[in-house]
Formats: sequence, structure tokens, C-alpha cells
Amino acid sequence: MSARPADRETVDDACALAPLTHASIDAVVALERAVYPFPWTRGNFVDSLVAGYLCWMLVDRGAGLIAYCIAMRGADELHVLNLTVAEAQRRRGHARRLLAELVRVGRGEAAKRIWLEVRQSNAVARDAYARMGFATVGMRRAYYPAAAATREDAFVMSLGIDGVGDGDALD
Repeated sequence: MSARPADRETVDDACALAPLTHASIDAVVALERAVYPFPWTRGNFVDSLVAGYLCWMLVDRGAGLIAYCIAMRGADELHVLNLTVAEAQRRRGHARRLLAELVRVGRGEAAKRIWLEVRQSNAVARDAYARMGFATVGMRRAYYPAAAATREDAFVMSLGIDGVGDGDALD
């Protein structure tokens, strides 16, 4: 089953959701490398497309690629594997928009929860997810690569999407 974002759906006057494609991978990889000290490889993005994961971009008509999201289906849930917003575009609701699209698709596929991991050191993202209704439910020890060949813990966060509706954080 292939869920696509509401193709070219207007997010605001200048932004639109679009499917991530093989043709857009170079731009996605460039953004990934600009944002993360331990970025995904081109192969990770290609594999995500081949596997049929939910792969979307948020594109600004003037600025180009500003965000993307990769999520995997599993039983009655979705798992966010990568959600990235360009540094210059942060705090404008772009991550919220991508997560709202995941909720929409999840509901259409009878999913009950969305899961994600976030670096222990990324307090800004943890706080943003919490404001969107995600709860911290656990920790994965030594989950992420870190400096000097060490590993960093990740908080596991989850959002039940059955009750997300009018007036909730993602609307």
C-alpha cells in the first residue's frame, strides 16, 4: 500500500508537500549532511524508497527543499525514521505539518500510534515533540553514533493518534 501526501497540497502560501523521489535524493542528502554530524547515507534514502516507506518532502517555491520525513509502517503503527527541517526554516511549524500528515495517513490506514526516537542531547526536538502530544515512553541505550566513536542514548517517544483531533496539538 502506498500512501502519498496530498500531492502538492498547500501548506502555506509558499510551501507544498511532495513525494520524495529518486530524482530528489541529491537535495535530501545535501540537507541531511548540512544538519547532522552523523547523516544518513544516500543508500539509506534509496533503501527507504525501495522499501515503500512513507517518504515526503516539504518544498518552498522560493527556498527549495526545507524539510523531509521518512516513516515506516508496522502492524497498526507508524515509526518516524527521519524527520529533518533545514536550520534556517526551524520554528515555523514545518515539522508539525509533516507529523500532521503522518497522523492523517495513519488514520486512513487504521494505525493507532506513531513512534520515534530522539537524541538525549536534543532537548529542543524533545520539547517540540512533547508540545505536539508525544510522550516519552522509554530509552534506547547507545542508539545513535556520537563523537569519538561513542554512542548516545535516545528517548523513545510515542503519540496515540486515535484521540488526536480538533483542538489537539497537531491540528
